[in-house]
Amino acid sequence: MPAVEHAYRAQIERRLLQAAIILAACVPVLGGLAGIIMGARLLDGSAPDQLSFDSHARYLSGLLLGIGLAFWSFVPQIERIGGPFCLLTAVIVTGGLARLASFVVDGQPSLIMQCALVMELCVTPLLCLWQNNYQRRAVG
Repeated sequence: MPAVEHAYRAQIERRLLQAAIILAACVPVLGGLAGIIMGARLLDGSAPDQLSFDSHARYLSGLLLGIGLAFWSFVPQIERIGGPFCLLTAVIVTGGLARLASFVVDGQPSLIMQCALVMELCVTPLLCLWQNNYQRRAVG
């Protein structure tokens, strides 16, 4: 296959992949926004059944586990992972802002949820700033 044809096919594949990702990402974006706005009512439209609520809680816990494991994976090369570290921090802060909205709209949650809010909106962003500062000094 000539190089020009290969480059053309690669460009088409790139555009198709980009379009597929944009389309597929609509699901978590819209679902996330709906969950932020509706809270637990999203699961059933009124009151969630226990199985749906448990399934959703376990899914979100799995995401949280994955984020924590990703942060651990950064430790060996902490001076070189600024971009991914900031991206995961942004994910955590976005979740924290959604939790804060619930606090404002629905009232004070349990102590463990308040501690999670501090981690999401204070500790994680401070660690990100520290990592970025360290990376600038270490890499130069």
